[in-house]
Amino acid sequence: MLCRMRMVMWPYHRHAHYTQRQENCDTMTKHIGIVAVSAEGAALCYRTICAEGAALFGRHAHPEVTMHTYPLADYMRHIEVGSWDEVGELLLSSAEKLRTVGADLLICPDNTVHQALDIVRDRSPLPWLHIAEEVAAVAVERQFKRLLLLGTRYLMEGPVYPVKLRPRGLAYEIPSAEDRERINTLTLDELVYGRFEESTRSYFRHVIREAQRRGCDAVILGCTEFPLLISDAGSPLPTLDSTRILARAALRAAR
Repeated sequence: MLCRMRMVMWPYHRHAHYTQRQENCDTMTKHIGIVAVSAEGAALCYRTICAEGAALFGRHAHPEVTMHTYPLADYMRHIEVGSWDEVGELLLSSAEKLRTVGADLLICPDNTVHQALDIVRDRSPLPWLHIAEEVAAVAVERQFKRLLLLGTRYLMEGPVYPVKLRPRGLAYEIPSAEDRERINTLTLDELVYGRFEESTRSYFRHVIREAQRRGCDAVILGCTEFPLLISDAGSPLPTLDSTRILARAALRAAR
């Protein structure tokens, strides 16, 4: 309706520009539902959708977006004891809430809980994009061969990425047990609270540099807060930014 009202107000010589804008508006037919888990990663994903939507849909345009999140604590109490079925029920509950407000497709900007999504995906009221599938596709497109996987301890030691990388012919490795524990602690004690310390950034660079020496050619930033800590400009290896990769996939799917 807004587009049609502007047609009346604009001079005749701008009608062609209006027509293109109207066509852009009309293509925004899919409503993206964001099942959020941690605030910083979800916010980055949301901002990416809104900021980069203009490239596909026109100036200031992006798909309709609705977000729902339970407290991170609700997820963590199940994750910490390995109750992935319960994590899945939280995802499905968010999915149903988003369905009722009109969402057409779902994304979850949290890598770790995709272990639960893999369990409940076929019971979902709406289709999901899978963050590891999207990252794997970009890794293949960019012709990477051996990836360092960084994330929470649960992600690095879990099945989310291995089952998506191996069928695409992608090798991967994870840091040592000591590094996995430290990365996990920094993630849950600092990054999810929006604290991005220089000492933490330096430590991540060290872990990535060591993987580079072992033959890795890229690093998966497999926690959606990690791109706020380190980027291609500050990383010894090219980064696969799972947060923005997922957001861009959602924009394409919403067309």
